[in-house]
Order: sequence, then structure tokens, then C-alpha cells
Amino acid sequence: MKKAKSKVTTRRCRISDIPELIECSRQIYADYPPEYTLTERHYEMQLNAFPDGQFVAVADGRIVGYATSVIVNIDDDYWYTVDEISGAGTFSTHNPDGDTLYGADIGVHPDYRRRGVAMLLYKRRLGLLKRYNLRRMIGYGRIPGYKDHAGRMTAEQYVEKVIRGELRDPALNAHLKVGYRVKKVQLDVTVDFSSLNYSTYLELINPDFDIAKKRISSAYAARHKARQIRVCAAQYRFRQIDGWDDLENSVEFFVNTADEYHCHFLLFPEYLTYQLFSYLEGTDMRVMVRELAGLTDRYVEMFRRVARKYNIYIIGGSHPVMRDGGIYNTAHLFTPTGNVYTQEKLHITPAERSAGEILPGDHIRIFNTPLARIAIQICYDIEFPEVSRLLTLAGVEVLFVPFYTQEKKAYYRVRHCAQARAVENFIYVVMTGSVGNMRTGIGSLMSYSQAAILTPSDFSFPEKGVGGEADPNVEAVVVSELVLSSLAQQRHVATVRPLHDRRPDLYELTARSRIEIIKTE
Repeated sequence: MKKAKSKVTTRRCRISDIPELIECSRQIYADYPPEYTLTERHYEMQLNAFPDGQFVAVADGRIVGYATSVIVNIDDDYWYTVDEISGAGTFSTHNPDGDTLYGADIGVHPDYRRRGVAMLLYKRRLGLLKRYNLRRMIGYGRIPGYKDHAGRMTAEQYVEKVIRGELRDPALNAHLKVGYRVKKVQLDVTVDFSSLNYSTYLELINPDFDIAKKRISSAYAARHKARQIRVCAAQYRFRQIDGWDDLENSVEFFVNTADEYHCHFLLFPEYLTYQLFSYLEGTDMRVMVRELAGLTDRYVEMFRRVARKYNIYIIGGSHPVMRDGGIYNTAHLFTPTGNVYTQEKLHITPAERSAGEILPGDHIRIFNTPLARIAIQICYDIEFPEVSRLLTLAGVEVLFVPFYTQEKKAYYRVRHCAQARAVENFIYVVMTGSVGNMRTGIGSLMSYSQAAILTPSDFSFPEKGVGGEADPNVEAVVVSELVLSSLAQQRHVATVRPLHDRRPDLYELTARSRIEIIKTE
């Protein structure tokens, strides 16, 4: 006799459920890297923000599914990433006066699928629509079946075929069954490797919504607007100095300037500390570089201090760092809280190898700050499109490129490649170098730069794909505002769509080691 299936029930989530909920989530998203799994703290914050919106399904004495949701008030003219709409998974965006229920996540343990668990959880969400008199429920849906058709058809064509019943998709068919309709297909608002980072934007209208009652019961609810940041590139002049204090005064001058312009991020040039060569004694480049490496702690403390003082994110150019007996050209990200993160230069020029014995780094990193997802590519690195594309596919929005070039041809090599990366990936690129000449014990150092803030090239961006640029070869700053929410939208609606129109059926690009996504504090 066939054993009867156990009964599945649903209820509101409790704090004590969180460890088991996390384990269930890991089984559901087994194909996701660990850094994409929400932590216990995330689920605690979700419960504190909106306890009525979090549910679990229970069978055989354990959690076999869950659904999380939050009430928001958003502007349909903008495209929001998952982090934007969910407060990076914390539900800090919860707005009791909002009119939209955002279905953040719903999942069923693999051992309990095809037993109606998801439908039971959806009924709980539909109850919230009625209870809170909400206009609609929205969500971002996966389309994991698309990877088998990518290249031969667009994601939009695939979704249309699923809607018409010509193809089946395990996630989209489940959403359609519940009553969702697909409003659009989006790229890069979620990170979902199984769906090639595509997602459906889903909407389910509440037929019982009473707009008159909503207006009476709710205070004015501000719309959740688009994200934007203001960035500053410091075109820094190398001049003769007499000691460390002179360098520190010059650095703080630029940090203070960026602060006066209310900037969120400030970029300094590659090899910023080469200015110290003007007073350090020595005639051998390799010896001098190692002497600079010995000043790393002082360099780090200088930037940590001003980042905290002015409450700004600083990419402190780059500085030689000794690690495991070798020297690495290392960029540092300093946060307003005093934390420090690093990105080593990956591609080393012949001159760096021979003169300074610089070694190439191994790690590709994205820094997920509260304001933007950024990465750092040091000078020569931007001339290798593979890394920029990998970073883009992993979710980066802004590339910061500190560089050091001595003359125009070298500069334009970096500039043209940086512009190409912005165009082909629909990202922003902020680049700056040093200017001026300086006599040192190892000879004269010459610099050429024209700092620039580069954008994609389409109707919604500046005509020449340049958000701002400095006059060439003079000390200056460049300041520009970057609208981040428009990137995902423009990748979809622009005249050309290089990320959508890739041909994974003909070629593929994969990293040999995992890209590190570091959530900064």
C-alpha cells in the first residue's frame, strides 16, 4: 500500500525558524554561490520590518518552503534592482502606506515540490493584498529554461513562447499559474546565473483594491526614487615635496574639495605615492619601490583618517604593497566607517616587471557598497575586455580606473579602452591619472592625464559618452552625477543591446576562479 503524503501547513515565520529557513534556502538555491545566501541577520531584520509578510511551510516537522514579502511604494518609470527594492535584503524599504506588495522570495525544498506548497504560500500573500488593501503584488521571476535557447532567440521571444504554451519554463509557468502577468523582461536587476541574469517583471492586480479607502487610511507615501551617486576624479599634480606631511596636505586638499561638492566617491591616480620619490634617496627603482612598500601602513592610515573625517568613499589610487616576499601594485578602497579593501593589478606592463619587479595579482573583486556596486581596474587592466565583461555580468555598475601614463599615446590607449568598456557593457567608468613633471634620484618622472567620467553611448546618455572631463595636463577635479537605476533599464530599451544580444550558443566567457563579491561596511 502506497504511503500517504504528509500534510503541509503554512504559518507566519518566527525568529526561531531562521536557522532552519536558511538551510532550506541553501537547498533551494544550491546553484548559487554562498555570498548570495541571506544571513540570519537579514531574516531577523525582515521579520522586524514586516512580521505579517513572512511565511513558512511546514511538513514532517520541518520547514519545507517559505515566502518573504514587503510593502513598498515605487515609481514604475524606474527599474529597481533587487537590492534597491528590498533594502539589500533587510526590508528597510518597508512602507506601511505603500500600495504594492513586493514578493521578495518564494521557494520550496526540492523534496517537496509538486505538492502544492508554493500555491499555499501564494494564498498567504494574496491574503495580504486583501488585508492591507494593496493595489497589486509584483516580483522578479526566474527563467532558468532560457539558457538552453539563448542566442537562438532573445529572452523576450522565449518568454512569449512560454506564455503561448509553445515552451515550458519551471519558474515562469508556476508564476503564470498563480495569476501573474509578465510586464517586461529585464537584464541585470537580479543576479541569477541559471537565468543568465534575466528576469521577468511580474504583476498581479488585486481585484478588490479600494483606492478611496486607501487614500483615507494612508498618509502621503513618497515614491522610492532612482539611485544616483556623485563621483569625483582627482587629476593630481606630481610636484617636488620635502616630506610626508606635504603629500598628506595635498591628499586632504582633494578630499576636502570632493566633500564640498557633496561627492560620494573620490578617485586618486595610480602610483600616487611615487611623489615621495622627490625626497627619498636612492638610484635603483627596485630598491625605491620596496622603500615605498615599507610605508604602506602610513599610507593606509592617512586615507582611513580622511575617509572617516569627510564621510566619503576613497579609491586611494594605488600603492606598492609587499606580500609573501613580492611587490604588488595595489589599489585600496577606504570607506567612511574606516574599513579598507584592496584590489591588486592583474596585468603588469613590461616596464613594471623590469623596473619595479611588480607581480600580477590573482583575485577579481566587486565591492558591493551601500551606494553602488563598484570595481577597480588599474590602468593596463582596462585594456583587457574579458575582465570588465566578467565584472559586468557579476553585477558591477561603476568601474574606477586609476592610471599612470607618461605621454599622450599611452594615455589614449587607456582612454579609448575605458570608453569601449563603458559602451560595450553599459556601465560607467571613472578614470584619472597624475600630471606634471618631477625630478628624482632615479631620473625625471613625467605624467600626462585628462581625467574623465565615461558613460554608455545612447540617447539617454551624453552625446559623446562623456559625463565630464578635465582640461588635459593641469591639476583639476572632475565631478559628475551617475544615475545607476537607468543602467538596467537602458540595457533593455537602448538602440543597441550588447548584453542582451550576446551569442552564448557560439562562445562563452568564464572565470577560472570565482569573482569575489565583497559587501563593504
